[in-house]
Amino acid sequence: MILMGIVGHKNAGKTTLTERLVATLVARGLTVSTAKRTHHALDLDQPGTDSFRHRAAGAGQVLLASDARLTLLEERAGATLNDCLARLAPCDVVLAEGWKHGTHPRLEVWRPETGRPPLAAGDPTILAVAAPVGVAVPGAGGRPVLPLDDAAAIGRWIVP
Repeated sequence: MILMGIVGHKNAGKTTLTERLVATLVARGLTVSTAKRTHHALDLDQPGTDSFRHRAAGAGQVLLASDARLTLLEERAGATLNDCLARLAPCDVVLAEGWKHGTHPRLEVWRPETGRPPLAAGDPTILAVAAPVGVAVPGAGGRPVLPLDDAAAIGRWIVP
């Protein structure tokens, strides 16, 4: 399994790039899973549903299954990327969006219009930066600067 983190500042285009990478890698015949880290309050369940009632009664995990989809809701604080990866089925590639810190390989999505310096400038564990063509990336420090709008090229960098 190849693991690649997709990181960057808010509104840099992380989700758009992740979505495009999934499509381009799947088109190459690879199996792809994603893991998304968010700092927002998260509750995919709705008050009044059976699964919500199960959780409200104290269930630590609630598995909800239909003919087309399965989801596992788990009451857990501080889940790490490794905790999440352990729950995924075997696949060729995992794109982990949002885990800014760690030692896993990461690609930064950077646009100057965010008004923030690249994370890579202060983080030597970021392997490359994806930025708009023709934009100089301050602090790239010799890392590859990949064309942000070319998901196929970035996909070939992740999985040669």
